[in-house]
Amino acid sequence: MAQSSISPPLQFCVAVIGVGLVGSEFVSQLWSFPAPSPFRIVLLATSRNLIFQPDGIPKTSSSQLKAEVSALGLPFDAPFITRELSGLVKPGQKVVIVDNTSSDDIASLYPTWLKLGIEVITPNKKAYSGSLNLYEDILKASSETGARFLNESTVGAGLPVISTLKDLVATGDKVTKIEGVFSGTMSYIFNQFSTGSTEGPSFSSVVKVAREKGYTEPNPADDLNGTDVARKLTILSRLIPSLRQQLPAGFSSVDTASLVPEGLANAASGDVFVQDLPKYDEEFDKLRQDAAKDGSVLRFVGVIDVEKNLIKAGLERYPVTHPFATSLGGSDNIIMFHSERYSPRPLIIQGAGAGAAVTAMGVMSDLLKLAY
Repeated sequence: MAQSSISPPLQFCVAVIGVGLVGSEFVSQLWSFPAPSPFRIVLLATSRNLIFQPDGIPKTSSSQLKAEVSALGLPFDAPFITRELSGLVKPGQKVVIVDNTSSDDIASLYPTWLKLGIEVITPNKKAYSGSLNLYEDILKASSETGARFLNESTVGAGLPVISTLKDLVATGDKVTKIEGVFSGTMSYIFNQFSTGSTEGPSFSSVVKVAREKGYTEPNPADDLNGTDVARKLTILSRLIPSLRQQLPAGFSSVDTASLVPEGLANAASGDVFVQDLPKYDEEFDKLRQDAAKDGSVLRFVGVIDVEKNLIKAGLERYPVTHPFATSLGGSDNIIMFHSERYSPRPLIIQGAGAGAAVTAMGVMSDLLKLAY
């Protein structure tokens, strides 16, 4: 009797580094995947400890993951992780590292892992928005072994931003411009501060509330300096062949207009920053009034103008009828793709661009791309 030529389904050993808000939510989504599942979690790690069980770590409460890893785990050891996971790579079985950290050190290991045939999925922006040398090392390692790196959730959390741009480029469309509100923090602040009226809440009060709601970093200056938007622009620009070499130093090469007042650039803490920000309310009020008199609102946007070789992030005015004025709510993101096919009306993606659940969904969707 002839043997079947149908290959058994691939199995995936999943190593999760970072089990905080996003990491624990991702694990919860993965453990909720319907049986029979091709995925088994073989490693859970925090910045200090790790648990490794090659046959699979039993399900537990995702809210207790960090505590359990800290209580039961071995000391964190990157060479150990690399060695043990590489030993699991074999025909019919893939190994995937899911990096839920924001660590530069972990990001620097991606080329090593890819060279060993280990797939990498991450919401960590560092590797893809840092030096061009690291990015090219990642591309080279992936091409040599076929191991894939997927990073949908580095831009827009669960929104299909990166996959859409990849599809436009791969199918031969000519992208001419990308513009958007890429920061959930900046979106919330300016949705509240600038509505088209000359009057409204003070800038400092809006920032204070945003911080209290958890929309900002502990020090809001880390959001207002525009770095997060610059990183996302770097990630997207490198997916456009003509711009890949444009930012050799990564996000620091982006023309970024910080909103941090010069006098607060060296504020000792987030508390000090928020306490002293009212001193600059008059300057921000003037910006709002000037925009309103022009029939516009203020939005902090990122722009990639392919034809002009221009990549920038900063505060811009948009008419009160523009989608950036009418379609945003809360901390939503909105991104417009202008291309030869999508012209004169651009392709628009919008929705929640931050939060553990949607970010973890973006990570989970990348994992499913490897399996199906």
